[in-house]
Amino acid sequence: MYMASLTQTPIHAPSNAPRHAPWYVWCAVLAVTSALIGGHWDVSWHTSIGRDTFWTPAHMAIYLCGVLAALSCAYLIFHMTFFGRPDDPGVTIAGFRGPLGAFIAAWGGIAMLTSAPFDNWWHDAYGLDVKIVSPPHVVLLAGVFAVAMGGLILTLGYMNRAEGAQRRQLEWMFLYVGGLLIVLLQFVSMEYLNRILLHTSLPYRIMAALIPFVLAGVWRASRYPFSCTVITSIYSLLIIGLILILPLFPAQPKLGPVYHAVTQFIPPQFPILLIVPAFLLDLLWQRTRRMNRWLLSAISAILFVGVLLAVEWPFATFLMTPAARNAFFGAGYMGYFAHPNSYTARSVFYPLDSGLAFWCNIAWAICFAAISTRVGIAWGEWMKRVRR
Repeated sequence: MYMASLTQTPIHAPSNAPRHAPWYVWCAVLAVTSALIGGHWDVSWHTSIGRDTFWTPAHMAIYLCGVLAALSCAYLIFHMTFFGRPDDPGVTIAGFRGPLGAFIAAWGGIAMLTSAPFDNWWHDAYGLDVKIVSPPHVVLLAGVFAVAMGGLILTLGYMNRAEGAQRRQLEWMFLYVGGLLIVLLQFVSMEYLNRILLHTSLPYRIMAALIPFVLAGVWRASRYPFSCTVITSIYSLLIIGLILILPLFPAQPKLGPVYHAVTQFIPPQFPILLIVPAFLLDLLWQRTRRMNRWLLSAISAILFVGVLLAVEWPFATFLMTPAARNAFFGAGYMGYFAHPNSYTARSVFYPLDSGLAFWCNIAWAICFAAISTRVGIAWGEWMKRVRR
């Protein structure tokens, strides 16, 4: 009953509706952007300098996300609870009233801020680490994911009620946050998407399980026919921007042992070519709106995994060559802890699986992608009905 009232209550925008997105929607979008830029900057800080202090600019950029999300969404919830009108579009949770996305993003912001002292204590107690996935980081990443999902749903609620110029602006903001979700999922999986692993099945299984969910969900919820291409373009452009910008700033290792001389910040690796299967999925989904959802998911999974494998495999080979060691592709950058005999330093692929085992794992990747796509379709159809 609650979900029905949440998604199906017809709420129409008034004739004098504003032409621009509300400021708190902008705050949610800015918050997610700050977290993801700060997250990549922090990884660069670890690989270029080491963790010298908690109070780095990269950490501050990450936690700015929590502050923005918590304060802007808390204001929105309290304002609607105590000063709002009975017909204001929102949900009631624990006696408070506000947009559903605001509750999710506010929780995420609080989780992020809670993780800060936990992360500092963890490093003081157990030493420095170079892993993305640690207990305090899991809390932090859960908070960032909640802020991203909350921002997406907050934007969506206003988008589904808006018309004209405001609808178009909100839809682009919705697609932008969808692109940031792709960035977030790729960031969380970063350790398993290293270019030395791109001739194994592991990266493709991980991406097959995660990426089609976002692609299908955002495509279903948006009116734009090339939504998948747009959100994967946002992912690609953001990472390429970091590759071009981060090495412009000097850095020097403060921890040891130093196996590789570093004089500037180390950028992330070149983005996975998700834009190619995303474009083909856009074309497929435009022509199969009435197809059985499971059959469509199976076809989409084969397309996604097959095309991604076909384009990324030879591109990974290129990234291992001297031609890719330039400012644009960034294949020549390595962290100070890269041992001269490591696969990364020698530009050699890691032999994780081969032969029959490889193709069995690719078959599993297609299964993961089919389930991910089907869940994403259901999520997107739900998002199309969200008004609160």
